Amino acid sequence: MTETVNRPEAGGELKAGLRDRHVTMISIAGVIGAGLFIGSGSAIATAGPAVLLAYLFAGTLVVLVMRMLGEMAAAQPDSGSFSTYADRAIGPWAGFTVGWLYWWFWVLVIPVEATAAAVILNSWLPGVPQWGWALAVTVLLTVTNLFSVANYGEFEFWFALLKVVAIIAFIVVGVLAVLGLLPGFVGDDSSVSGLSRLVSEGGFLPNGPGAVVAAVLVTMFSFMGTEIVTIAAAESGDPARGIGRATRSVIWRIAVFYLASILLVVAIVPWNDPRLPEVGSYQAALEALGVPSAKLIVDVVVLVAVASCLNSALYTASRMLFSLGRRGQAPDLVNRTTGQGVPRFAVLGSTLVGFVAVIANYAFPEEVFAALLATSGAIALLVYLVIAVSQLRMRRVLERDGVAMPVRMWGYPVLTWAVIVVIPVVLVYMATREGSRFELGMTALIAAGVVGVGVLLTRRRARAVVR
Repeated sequence: MTETVNRPEAGGELKAGLRDRHVTMISIAGVIGAGLFIGSGSAIATAGPAVLLAYLFAGTLVVLVMRMLGEMAAAQPDSGSFSTYADRAIGPWAGFTVGWLYWWFWVLVIPVEATAAAVILNSWLPGVPQWGWALAVTVLLTVTNLFSVANYGEFEFWFALLKVVAIIAFIVVGVLAVLGLLPGFVGDDSSVSGLSRLVSEGGFLPNGPGAVVAAVLVTMFSFMGTEIVTIAAAESGDPARGIGRATRSVIWRIAVFYLASILLVVAIVPWNDPRLPEVGSYQAALEALGVPSAKLIVDVVVLVAVASCLNSALYTASRMLFSLGRRGQAPDLVNRTTGQGVPRFAVLGSTLVGFVAVIANYAFPEEVFAALLATSGAIALLVYLVIAVSQLRMRRVLERDGVAMPVRMWGYPVLTWAVIVVIPVVLVYMATREGSRFELGMTALIAAGVVGVGVLLTRRRARAVVR
């Protein structure tokens, strides 16, 4: 295993400001994004009821990757998480590459979520332009992240709690509807009870197996964020315990929040209903049930979801940048922390790039921002692949050195190898699909550039050490 060269610290340490309840809710919030409430509608329209297979496949992959990451993070907690482990297990160039790609992914999330929030707020108060709302939301959450990690944790705690309450309420209403215990239905036969819609509109696989694979690409990115807990736990009082609990509970979180709620949506709304890709799965289902003010309810929930995602994007990007700085792979300035243990310049640097992207979204043609977003299209899969390779190599070293491992990967090394094989297969499939080819090409382009810089810097540092 490659050893990293530690650089002198430029100014401070992160502090354990997150409580157990913060870490618990952060682990839950990481699974629930706007993609569940809105994006899932497009996945359903693509694959029909068989979208459940797509979510099952993507969810299984994420569970396995989280278990691998949990093994490494519980044994050696670090705010750089998988970037640090790649640095140690594969080499500094790998840690550099995946760290900067991951940072870039979350920096681009900032304008996307800020714009989504701005659209909702502008519909309520049109007197303020969308760019004004986007700026206001981003500034507010940036300020909260600058004070202390406890502020991030507190905001995320309440954001997560509201999302969980909304999903549970939806599941309760959906189950009652499917069981025929909820009066006042609106539907073709005045009833949406039962599970007949799973096969009544062209069968369970109306668009064939290929559509299921295509839906996997949509669902895969809905789960990006589950790994944030391994970054946040490094700033808690008991990282190993928090990480262990989070990785053990990821199975039921995905099963309840995604599989159960999507099953209910498909049972309530015909998969070919045009409202699904237009307004999202939750709003389409609530409207099918005749729930008053369905749009307003979903808008509030989605606003909370995007605010949560924006909050996490600011936090995650800054901590990854801080970790890169600690390893000499980013400017020393980003290492410096405040008295509260906040890497202020890492937060501001990440936010600044996010602001520039927000401006680009409004000031330049749509194609420019779309091209920027395309560069992050396959980063999630690359991150998962690096995590699997790192765990495969680190496991032997951890056991050899007698390091305690509170969390262990199931079926090692068979399941680890299965993930390592499956991800390239998905990437190859993306290359064959016209709709995904551009995103894959743009991601490959930026990844190649970052790898090149990483290899160059690694060689320069190696020569400097020899001298």
